[in-house]
Amino acid sequence: MQRSRFLLFVILAVMATGVFLILDGCSGKEQQGTGTASTFPVIDEALNVIKERGVYPVEQEKLIEGALRGMADTIGDPYSTYFSKEEAAASKESLAGERIGIGAEVTRSNGKFIIVAPVKGSPSEKAGLQPYDEIVRIDGETLDGDSLQDVVQRIRGKQGTAVTMTIYRPELNKHIEVSVMREAMSVKTVAAEVIEVRGNKIGYITLTKFAEDSAKEWEKATNRLIKEGAQALIIDLRGNPGGYLHTVGDIAGSLLPEDTVFAFMQNQQGALTPLVIEKSKDLSYDKKLKSMPVALLQDKGSASASEVLSGALKDLKRGYIMGTTSFGKGTVQDFTELSNGGEMKLSTHKWLTPKEQWIHGKGVKADLEVEQNALFVELTRLVTGVYEEGAYHEDVAYGQKLLEGLGYSVGRTDGYFDESTTLAVQAFRADAKVKADEKMDRIFYTALKEKVEAYRKDHKNDDQLQMAIGYMHHQLNEK
Repeated sequence: MQRSRFLLFVILAVMATGVFLILDGCSGKEQQGTGTASTFPVIDEALNVIKERGVYPVEQEKLIEGALRGMADTIGDPYSTYFSKEEAAASKESLAGERIGIGAEVTRSNGKFIIVAPVKGSPSEKAGLQPYDEIVRIDGETLDGDSLQDVVQRIRGKQGTAVTMTIYRPELNKHIEVSVMREAMSVKTVAAEVIEVRGNKIGYITLTKFAEDSAKEWEKATNRLIKEGAQALIIDLRGNPGGYLHTVGDIAGSLLPEDTVFAFMQNQQGALTPLVIEKSKDLSYDKKLKSMPVALLQDKGSASASEVLSGALKDLKRGYIMGTTSFGKGTVQDFTELSNGGEMKLSTHKWLTPKEQWIHGKGVKADLEVEQNALFVELTRLVTGVYEEGAYHEDVAYGQKLLEGLGYSVGRTDGYFDESTTLAVQAFRADAKVKADEKMDRIFYTALKEKVEAYRKDHKNDDQLQMAIGYMHHQLNEK
């Protein structure tokens, strides 16, 4: 059975893909005599040589999957990939409205698997997991040879079942056994608030991805903003990698008149199919959305479905685009289920803006270019190393950049721990009221991360958002 679904989503890690028509019958079952995997003799010849003469035994299923992945390398398209059964399930889950798990972010640092932070109200928080907890064993088994993806998959499981983890807690210098119940947790992609500026009320709405339930979240959020008196709307798509095509169509439909062409699909032969705004049977948007002033914030992390929306608003002069040029992904992927339980994700169409522009590799240019505060560009992360004067490491450079962004005098940001860095570390630790020391250690990095996150939450420090607020205030006062 085959099923297709369109997806616009940027995947920066390049994976391989397979073509189902070339390798059929991929059940992994051998026929009598030699294994037959396809109607192409050369493939069967290679399969049988490996199986019959290879010194390293390999299951036929893995050979088939390897062939599927290898075909994608020839395509040369980073968005066309082959997903195994497990990878396909994870891909679907990433855009689902809820996720089964324990609600904790896990990272890999210096070969260790570390809890970054438990989600508030999640099973992991209730079980007492804390930032910097190192996962040593899962269900009694060590993590030797596991990748980060392997560890995440082992933690996840069926709803209502428990996972037992042995964790090492640095501040206690001891191992602790923790049992966490897996639960279904809703995944929110929309956040909204009203920002009041000198008598004007501006709706500010952020969208992290165009997931399965994002349009419903958008409906609820925008209706609330209007009830609270919002006179204009700022849409924040910074860092939004994309998502489902039908979702971006629904959201665009809240802002544009019915029967408006918001994009075009172009097939392999070059034929164009218009994507038209249609009245939704399931969604009820406030009519004021279609007439209120709109500004859209984007950056180089805004891709695919995000660019469909920004391209439409720009071409149709429905919104003012601010920030920086977007990522530049102008293809659409189709998912097809394969007989082995995996999926083949293939770029099957280009998408074009209402003015029939293909933005692939170029991105959507902002109407007003606004560079962001440097402290918003640097990603915060967990660091487990300890560094002092004379050290040279990328973790030191990370700390130097954040200190500089917070206003501390750091002579360099290249990762060399010099005297000026020592003085900056001492000053920061004093201001943060943590243990006095000259080192960059776990206490220092934790306090630094918290300080930066608090800084970012204050809208006054967001240069791009402040420019959008100023623009909207000007627009409202001109009415």
